[in-house]
Amino acid sequence: MQQIVTTRVVLLLGPPGCGKGTQAAQMSSVLRLPHISTGDLFRDHIRKQTTLGKQAKTFIDAGKLVPDALVLDMLFERISSEDCKLGYLLDGFPRTVPQAEALQQRLGETPVVVLSFSLPDKVLIERIVGRLICACGKTYHRTFDPPQIPGFCNSCKQMLHQRPDDKEEVVRKRLQVYRLQTAPLLHFYRDQLREVSSTGTKDEVFKQVLEVLQA
Repeated sequence: MQQIVTTRVVLLLGPPGCGKGTQAAQMSSVLRLPHISTGDLFRDHIRKQTTLGKQAKTFIDAGKLVPDALVLDMLFERISSEDCKLGYLLDGFPRTVPQAEALQQRLGETPVVVLSFSLPDKVLIERIVGRLICACGKTYHRTFDPPQIPGFCNSCKQMLHQRPDDKEEVVRKRLQVYRLQTAPLLHFYRDQLREVSSTGTKDEVFKQVLEVLQA
């Protein structure tokens, strides 16, 4: 376990819906590092209606990648925080080689481990399209984790909704964008890359993650 704690920065790569966020939540506790999701950063800025948030929303709703300048502004502001001094988990960044180059310049000699999660497209689409969100932060799934009362949150009883970027037509575009623009990162990080199959339960995948990190 001590080997795992020494890891400074872990990058999580993989297409949308492959389970990066779920695994990152568990990894954060074991690695004792904050989990930073660029998706969460975007949504926080959008919710607060910041200038960056308004600009990012137009791209997210269309299933497109947010321009590097916006992503970097949000991310570097976050990793400058006190809780990131010993390292962090990055979920959803980098997504392009230019972003990776900018991050590498920022990190300098900081040790980095890159985990690449994979899952068939058919399963990815089913996972994302069935996702339901509540304003209180709870997340459900129509098939795998349905609410007790269809369409309403178990906790606060508010109506659930589907995020615009979780609609099937947008998801398919997101996967296309990933293949074209993000897949080259596998080559960029070839010397630091460690493969993780997202097939199986979240506990089975997490066990695999720990084994890969310890290796």
